[in-house]
Amino acid sequence: MKSAELAVIGGGPAGLCAAVSAAKSGAKVLIIDKNKKLGGQLIKQTHMFFGSEKQYASVRGIDIPDILVNELYKYKENVEIITEAAVVGMYEDGIITVLEKEENYFKLAPEAVVVATGAYEKALSFPNNDLPGIYGAGAVQTLMNVHGVKPGNKVLMVGAGNIGLIVSYQLMQAGVEVKAILDAASKIGGYLVHASKIRRMGVPILTSHTVKEAIGKDFLEKAVICEVDERFNPIAGTEKVFDVDVMCISVGLAPLNELLAMRGCEMKYIPKLSGIVPVRNENYETTVENLFAAGDAAGVEEASAAMVEGYLAGLCAAAKIGYMPKDFSDRKNDYVNQLKNLRSGPAGKHISEGIKQIIGR
Repeated sequence: MKSAELAVIGGGPAGLCAAVSAAKSGAKVLIIDKNKKLGGQLIKQTHMFFGSEKQYASVRGIDIPDILVNELYKYKENVEIITEAAVVGMYEDGIITVLEKEENYFKLAPEAVVVATGAYEKALSFPNNDLPGIYGAGAVQTLMNVHGVKPGNKVLMVGAGNIGLIVSYQLMQAGVEVKAILDAASKIGGYLVHASKIRRMGVPILTSHTVKEAIGKDFLEKAVICEVDERFNPIAGTEKVFDVDVMCISVGLAPLNELLAMRGCEMKYIPKLSGIVPVRNENYETTVENLFAAGDAAGVEEASAAMVEGYLAGLCAAAKIGYMPKDFSDRKNDYVNQLKNLRSGPAGKHISEGIKQIIGR
């Protein structure tokens, strides 16, 4: 049995910031992450961040993990990191089970836990959607931005949210032709600054369109799309065919929080937070005492917000087990104000309304 004061499950933007915040308060922190390298989705994000200087505005996502890990090293006597390890269970007695490098199985008994497991990509159903050449946006980013591999030569992007728009631009930077971007909604979901950049490069963005089918024998050769009505039903006679060898699916994310449900947290379906999320209080503590959730696991949002939520959850988790820093109120108020600023726009209002449904405010 391994002991720990505070276990942070997930070493992405929320988890790293939670660890930094808790270690700064004096808590001994154990970070558990399934990947070889810490950073989560940040390691594949080559674009510059928005927000403020506190959320690393104008810094590329791929550079942020090193900044946060260097910050962790300031408190290295309080931090332990286990990578290539998957948490496979969380139980009612507070025990966590971990499988490290697919061979070392051990149990952990922490005083508090921050779950920052992120999100998973949603899929899209259509005939032949399992053909080689059809990827999720995260897989395309991993191929290009982590391994330096072009996924193909001609791409159809499905989804005009921020991820779809950003990945489309990254594909073009890598010399891949983006034939079109389509979205079933009547308006694009991403920021106009991203969409404008795409349009200036001559790529059409087709709203109120969906994929009808994929065509190919051993791999993707063509994609058939069509228009949809206001109820998202296909409109006959509106089909278009694209000669492509890659289709990139970017139709949204859903919180990855099975561990929270397994532990017995009260869960609630909140569409504005992209799915089933844990009920929590303003400190990001769930209905299970000393169990906190932050980042996309608590509701899908931008990475900038996930980092601030991590700082807040780590601060409050450390305080809950006895590490109450003198500047607790100042730090907490700063994080709360940062989140308010990040959620000040129309998209942020949508998130804030969802949060009210899980904390009762």
